[in-house]
Amino acid sequence: MVMESTGKAAVFVDRDGTLIKEVGYLSRLEQIEILPLVPEAIQLFHQQGLKVAVITNQSAVARGIITEDKLRQIHKELTAQLARRGAFLDGIYYCPHHPTEGMAPYRISCSCRKPNAGLAERAAAELNLDVSRSYVVGDQSSDMALAARIGAKGVLINAEGGRGQGQESGVAFLTVEDLWEAARWVIQDLRGLK
Repeated sequence: MVMESTGKAAVFVDRDGTLIKEVGYLSRLEQIEILPLVPEAIQLFHQQGLKVAVITNQSAVARGIITEDKLRQIHKELTAQLARRGAFLDGIYYCPHHPTEGMAPYRISCSCRKPNAGLAERAAAELNLDVSRSYVVGDQSSDMALAARIGAKGVLINAEGGRGQGQESGVAFLTVEDLWEAARWVIQDLRGLK
């Protein structure tokens, strides 16, 4: 589904493995470790007039590992750590559900779990975004499938250093090493569009 509006372009970023170190099911504040050059990449996006919104699946809630209140505390701490380093996020959107694991009321098939478009649609409505002019950056195939579903360009993070082109759901995406490299590519792409 392609959503169009007259809003701003954005970068939808995944949380774990893209902004912060992947630790499995993050459940404690002290597990937050912002990856290198992430604050600088977020600053670069904002300097180019892009909004930056986190779109993240957090089935740890469905699985009973953490509560939504604890997840909000984690996001508050992440926001504070980024702010101390001169960066800010325009929004954090999460899906606490899982279709087959966990407990009620979170064990459901929903429209918000990536690669479904629910979180991107919510962010677009709340932040006045044009997803057709936007980018999805993440480290999972579900992130690239989300990009395909909403008509955005995808950038896959491969921390092992793999670079190149890929394809998901019939849509090509770029593979880069980290968010900083993704930001540099997005800026070059934007300049090519002008």
